[in-house]
Amino acid sequence: MITTAARGVERTTLRRAQITPNVPAIGAVAADCLVKELETWPKPGLVSHVDNGSHDDMDAGTFRRSAAAIRPYLQRLADAGALGCGMGRLRIIGLEAERAMFAATSGVNTHRGAIFGLGLLCAAAGARAGGLIDPRLPLGDVVTRRWGGSILDGPVLLHSHGSAARRRFRAGGARIEAAAGFPSIYRIGLPALHRAMSVVPHDTEAARVEACFALIGSVEDTNLLHRGGLDGLHFAHDAARRFIASGGVGAPGWRTRAQAIHDSFIARRLSPGGSADLLAMTLFVDAHEGPTS
Repeated sequence: MITTAARGVERTTLRRAQITPNVPAIGAVAADCLVKELETWPKPGLVSHVDNGSHDDMDAGTFRRSAAAIRPYLQRLADAGALGCGMGRLRIIGLEAERAMFAATSGVNTHRGAIFGLGLLCAAAGARAGGLIDPRLPLGDVVTRRWGGSILDGPVLLHSHGSAARRRFRAGGARIEAAAGFPSIYRIGLPALHRAMSVVPHDTEAARVEACFALIGSVEDTNLLHRGGLDGLHFAHDAARRFIASGGVGAPGWRTRAQAIHDSFIARRLSPGGSADLLAMTLFVDAHEGPTS
């Protein structure tokens, strides 16, 4: 239930958004990035518009419903960032977004990781658009400066698959990534995306595939750890790195090779969901900062 104080924040947010023209578009851009991630194929083991990957409980329709359901909350996170809200308010909106997601998907977790990471980036974009921080500052740095400490000190979801994998394998996970300003986006996702754009400038899906493989090859993905343990993570790293090392989407026959890797992930029931979330976040940062940032 939204309290009277929370409604007051919402009304103030709307008034602020009316005088900050860049803020209202942020949630729509974020939701569009979730759809673009879905509409990327082949992505090893992941759900796409082509097939369900390693999943029996979700498909493209599930993800589309989820993205539509959380879109208003991504906008509210951007509005909260424009108002200078702290992590406590962002968490409340994030939990409301999770409830909307589960209602839209009949209880399937499609975008919990994206609500967290992409939601923080939306808040950072709101803070920048609202004039609360240097507009030249990368969104990842905005997250670190405004909410980094609160991210690390916040409550942990003890019963989530990611939390269980982090405890078992001592992996870093999404909280460490976010508090550090999303280094995987800036050091891996964006460079791979821009590299591919220069090689195949008229094939944006290919560029997204390249970024996805680059992320899978580097990220300590707790979804992979949950499904396949350390062996599964190492298998995923090696397969993705070999794809990139052989020329990625710039090499002839790249789609056939990518599909073969996709099939090998399905055979092992591996699904790098954390890398998928980071791909959507990479697209969002690219939309706001571009290749020259």
